[in-house]
Amino acid sequence: MSKSSVYILNFKVLYNIIFEIKNSLNFNLYDAVNVESILEQQKKNDNKCFVVITNEKIIDEYINNKQIIAIESYPLNLLFLVEKINSNLLMQQYDFQSNISVKDYMLNLNSRTISTKNNKLKLTEREIQIILYLKEQEQPKNINVLQKEVWGYVEDLETHTVETHIYRLRKKLKKTFDDQNFIKSDKNGYLI
Repeated sequence: MSKSSVYILNFKVLYNIIFEIKNSLNFNLYDAVNVESILEQQKKNDNKCFVVITNEKIIDEYINNKQIIAIESYPLNLLFLVEKINSNLLMQQYDFQSNISVKDYMLNLNSRTISTKNNKLKLTEREIQIILYLKEQEQPKNINVLQKEVWGYVEDLETHTVETHIYRLRKKLKKTFDDQNFIKSDKNGYLI
């Protein structure tokens, strides 16, 4: 997974201080001019985890409070701030992984389930990987691509692993949700 993003809003001094240690952090750091620029970036990143840090309180209906760390007390303990950023990012990541929309379903990576309002199905780690990979594709992907991208196999390897996993996943989805079209296949491969 790519690094999460942290935006420092209206706090240039703090941005400059954290920028000095950015190579040792597990997030990308950005200097934000206004809330609109952050919201624009959030849309591009599909709401993937980031924190907004500001030295003033922000009340904006578009930003979830879990994403804002407002600096209200001084002097500022930099180690404490980095810990707080990391814990917020972890909470956001957990929330993000709990609510991934795939067609008419909600995929929860934390509990390894896929569900509708009425039904829930437990998935294996590999089934989740297949769903996530196919969800991001615009064109069908053949068995060799799935072997390489999901399993990490070389393309020349003879195996029916992909077909077997997809067959079992389709069977589980049909039994639980009566859905025969979740994973589609044609001559070019598989697609969600």
